[in-house]
Amino acid sequence: MVLIIHLGISWACTIIPLEHFNPYSRPYRIKKFEREGRIYIDIFKIKKWKNIIPDGAKLFNSAFSKKNLECHKLSYLCTFAQETCRAELTHWLQILPMGIFFLWNVWWGGVIMIIYFLIANIPCILLQRYNRARLLRFIEKRKAMNSN
Repeated sequence: MVLIIHLGISWACTIIPLEHFNPYSRPYRIKKFEREGRIYIDIFKIKKWKNIIPDGAKLFNSAFSKKNLECHKLSYLCTFAQETCRAELTHWLQILPMGIFFLWNVWWGGVIMIIYFLIANIPCILLQRYNRARLLRFIEKRKAMNSN
């Protein structure tokens, strides 16, 4: 059941048109407290564990790989930033159904499922926000260089 939920939500998010993901819009915008992504380095020590997070794009042929930066073209960087929004939404949506496991499990089984859903998705959300902050800084520098 968990696999069906994860894959179903992941697939559904891949068919949402990319123009619906704006890294500057409210849900995806990097907040002040994130300190341009430095919070993820200082508090969450993301550089120590980010490489062990698998890239879910491999599951879907049409998905955008976010494991490595492939080039420095501005259009590619902007697409990458949008794709981090898509991935973040996917992981938030994967957390939402965690409560349904209380319907057919004993209470402690539901608690285990909640812990699983959080452990499986929160690191991915943090990683997307960290990458987006870095990408947006790079995009702004590229735009400034191009305007000079």
